[in-house]
Amino acid sequence: MGWSQEAAHFLLSGTVRGVRGEALPGASVAVPALNTGTAADSLGHFSLRLPAGRHQVVVAFVGYQQITRELNLTKNQRLNVALEESGNQLGEVVVEGAATLEEKLRTTQMGVEHLSIREAKLLPALFGEVDILKTLQLKPGIQSGGEGTSGLFVRGGSADQNLVLLDNALVYNPNHLFGLFSVFNSDAVQSVDLYKSGFPAQFGGRLSSVVDVKLREGDRQHYVATGGVGLISSRLTYEGPINKGKGSFIVSGRRTYFDIFTRALNKANEGKEDYSPIPDYYFYDLNAKANYTLSEKDQLFLSGYLGRDTFGFNSSGGFDFKFNWGNTIGTLRWNHVFSPKLFVNTSVSVSDYKYDLTNKLDQFSFKLGSRITDYSGRTDFEYTPNDRHVLKAGAQLTQHKFGVGRLDANSGDGRVNFGSDVSYYGLDGALYASDNLKATDKLQLEGGLRLTGFRSGSNQYGSLEPRASARYSLNDRTSLKASYALMYQYVHLVTNSGASLPTDIWYPSRLAVQPQRSQQLSSGVSFLLGRGKYLLTNEVYYKWGRNQVDFKDGAQLFVNPELDAEFIFGKSWIYGDELYLEKKTGKTTGWIGYTLAWSWRNFQPQRGTTGVNSGQDFHPNYDRRHNLTVVLLHQLNARINLTASFIYTSGSLTTLPLGRFGVQDIPGSSTGIDPRPVPIYPNRNSYQLIPYHRLDLGVVYKIGTRRNQDLTLSIYNAYNRRNAYFVFFETVKDKATDRTTGFQAKQVSLFPVIPSLTYNFRF
Repeated sequence: MGWSQEAAHFLLSGTVRGVRGEALPGASVAVPALNTGTAADSLGHFSLRLPAGRHQVVVAFVGYQQITRELNLTKNQRLNVALEESGNQLGEVVVEGAATLEEKLRTTQMGVEHLSIREAKLLPALFGEVDILKTLQLKPGIQSGGEGTSGLFVRGGSADQNLVLLDNALVYNPNHLFGLFSVFNSDAVQSVDLYKSGFPAQFGGRLSSVVDVKLREGDRQHYVATGGVGLISSRLTYEGPINKGKGSFIVSGRRTYFDIFTRALNKANEGKEDYSPIPDYYFYDLNAKANYTLSEKDQLFLSGYLGRDTFGFNSSGGFDFKFNWGNTIGTLRWNHVFSPKLFVNTSVSVSDYKYDLTNKLDQFSFKLGSRITDYSGRTDFEYTPNDRHVLKAGAQLTQHKFGVGRLDANSGDGRVNFGSDVSYYGLDGALYASDNLKATDKLQLEGGLRLTGFRSGSNQYGSLEPRASARYSLNDRTSLKASYALMYQYVHLVTNSGASLPTDIWYPSRLAVQPQRSQQLSSGVSFLLGRGKYLLTNEVYYKWGRNQVDFKDGAQLFVNPELDAEFIFGKSWIYGDELYLEKKTGKTTGWIGYTLAWSWRNFQPQRGTTGVNSGQDFHPNYDRRHNLTVVLLHQLNARINLTASFIYTSGSLTTLPLGRFGVQDIPGSSTGIDPRPVPIYPNRNSYQLIPYHRLDLGVVYKIGTRRNQDLTLSIYNAYNRRNAYFVFFETVKDKATDRTTGFQAKQVSLFPVIPSLTYNFRF
């Protein structure tokens, strides 16, 4: 028996793009009369099953003019929408609209933060350098690794437990300048999604979070140049159409100019005996992307990234020091639409991270390095058979090469010449499938399963990773959510510090080093308040893990062919509560986030050691009990936008000596009488530094008749708070006898109040 015209339902699918051709992931596609809608995916695709008949479809996105289309749905239909940018450029970030908040209320996804680069560009920034990772630190549940750094510690996890992707390619070190800035150029980035829980089945390989960064696709209509000149760097981007709008390209570059000033200063003081040359440092990065429409159903995308940091020191005494590190990344992706119900994305990518450290003294040279290289292929299908199911499935295969240590040393006369190279290989594979099911009008479920495997040499591992999430709507303004995820991590970051450094080494699961594993349960409630202008969410979570990695005291980490013998293993458990209020409409927008959390670790005595803290529980140094962030953006008028952000966190944890005892008559004593002080250390991370808090202010002023230029004034640490970066002990001596009489703790603060002015343009 056939369906009547009144009872029939048809599929409305299509894409949402800007008029310049860029995909608009997260764009809202809604039918208000039916109280239904959806959001475009990361490629701008959407699908919505509607009853036959006439409908008013509303499409909206951050910073773009909302449009309404009248449709008479009598069959499956495609709707490709091109949105124009908002005429009020200052309002481009804050005109997201209630539709997006309603979509966040309706989705089953928990613990996800979507960030448009437009939003990040308005917020005050250190040295005026816009940084998307630092902007993410303003969200609840996300901690920084320290003052001014761009490292992410998500829900109590370590920095290496974040999966960072750039157009589907893995980024191993997402930092410049020893972590002060990220590698993501704001002019080249379209959007960022960060997942803290309820991880979709297509993501895996890390325990704490997924940071999914998408590059812009370029203007399909006009050739445009944009850029900016700031306190420490300049940026330039050029984009335009390919073959009369069938495709587009974008090329974006950024470079710092510390080295220009330091070289000039060193040259001006050359030859002065009491002058110590300033080390040379700069970083640069280059992004490029092109896309081309082969047919109505086929599109190709090619994207790449090249970034390098260079640190060097040359002295007149014959001592030379050079340190270089950086990423090289490339992705080729093919998108094919089989039908309005089914499409596929297939991509191949390469990711390479390396560092080289070179010392040279007269005729003797020493070189140390490490590298990891990935070759990866993946395919992802999305199928929408009806209005109740969205099915996803795919596969991924990655070949790793771990260059965990490379050493070369030689002398000019040839009497010293030796080297060592420690390398391993790994093969990483995954299959996944998931179903987003609309069980009833009130209940929506999403279930997924990921089958993963890893092989390194004769060592093989495999696991099943179930994922599940649910959303139940109590009414149009309130929903309850819950999620569960099991994750495995097969590669590990070898580091002996709390921050991610360029010299850290990636190491595969092999021999005694088992894959890390974590499970996370989350639940929460969301409310739409004030006629849909505000979204209030409260999430609680509990995460527990095993096979967590640490190192023996005195571990040898570099160029060690038996590095697995230096590891010890333990467990972790983390729990917390995140409260979040956001507003996306009106002249004043922003958010308030508060997190109350605990992070614990335990390493029992093992492998000839007493473990950590003799097997007692302890907090990692990035554990923070309280974390409060307040972000406000206010449109004063058509030309001026005011912004402010305030951060308060509990002080970081560290290990300081409780006291000292003196030992006499041993080599190293300052005198034959004065005893040598030996510190007495308590349990790890038993001392807490003073609380951290900071206020940043910003003003964005549009200039030019077309308002395509602006001046951005940022004031970092506006009330000049002297936050603790670390604490050290200074020796106190008796002036008459020059004997040590005690030790005094000294606090080191990194950044005082720092104003910066940036000029941005678009032509």
